[in-house]
Amino acid sequence: MDRLKQLETFVAVATRGSLTAAARAEGVAPALIGRRLDALEERLGVKLLLRTTRRLTLTHEGVAFLEHCQRLLVELADAEASVSAGGVKASGHLRVTAPAGFGRRHVAPLVPRFHGLHPEVTISLNLSDRVIDMAGENFDCAVRVGDLPDSSLVSIRLADNRRRCVATPEFLRRHGVPQHPQELLRFACLTLSSDASQTRGWAFRVPRTALGRNAESALAGAGVPRTAQGTADGDYEVIHLKPHGPMDCSDGQVLHDWCLAGHGIAWRSTWEVESEIRSGALVAVLDEFAAPPNGIHAVVPQRKHLPLRVRLWLDFLKHQYAQPGFWSESLQAARPAGPMAA
Repeated sequence: MDRLKQLETFVAVATRGSLTAAARAEGVAPALIGRRLDALEERLGVKLLLRTTRRLTLTHEGVAFLEHCQRLLVELADAEASVSAGGVKASGHLRVTAPAGFGRRHVAPLVPRFHGLHPEVTISLNLSDRVIDMAGENFDCAVRVGDLPDSSLVSIRLADNRRRCVATPEFLRRHGVPQHPQELLRFACLTLSSDASQTRGWAFRVPRTALGRNAESALAGAGVPRTAQGTADGDYEVIHLKPHGPMDCSDGQVLHDWCLAGHGIAWRSTWEVESEIRSGALVAVLDEFAAPPNGIHAVVPQRKHLPLRVRLWLDFLKHQYAQPGFWSESLQAARPAGPMAA
């Protein structure tokens, strides 16, 4: 038992990056974590970790040993699960984080369904728009929308996400329909305030041949950032507009509500407005200029040696998000559950 605890402690410290983080996750004093590591290194006769007051670094032997330990602990957990109730059975605690708006609509309703399939798994869902430190805060999986920054984390693409310009039919009847992204500069647009994360503005894919000299000059005069790209169908540019309007807000849900109330044109994700477009409450405009999609991703600390409960959760998300009509139907309605993976 002491040997197993030493291995678990070594993995916890290596993946969380510090003795303090590992001690906090287990609810013990950092000094106890340090004694376990000392005992492990003494027993093995090698140095696994180089510890200073500022940082912790794995030695060459520590890197190799970490992979063996992770595999051993996962196989041990799966072996115990395989004899529980006569078959493979996920258990333990699953910690998931997701953006607040997306999480409320498309993650939270799925949690009870996953628990129904795997009742031995307890689940904590954190909804926050800040970027979570997964290792430091001990999360198993993060669902993230949009382009991902470079990191050591592993991402699994779950679905595509597009941005669409939308407005109510009444707003378009009163103010007209923009025919080119450049025309948004004269419309009331509902934008995120400057302290929000959408710093580059609204993205559009504009064929070079469709710009023309006058439009080029107008875009340049408006300070529109442009990124040249090419496709098999001909050259095009991705431009980033920063339209304005009488109201802005740092909360995307508020912008969505204002748009539904007819106060302007909004640039929203398909996961947020698809059902309103289908019902006719909102009308999409400028779709022919829509920028290439970004992704909805699941992010995990590493690809190898994931616990069974995490692997099942990832499979469950991919299955649900791939269902026809998922993004346009209400998640409050009954939907077939994902497969019970083995």
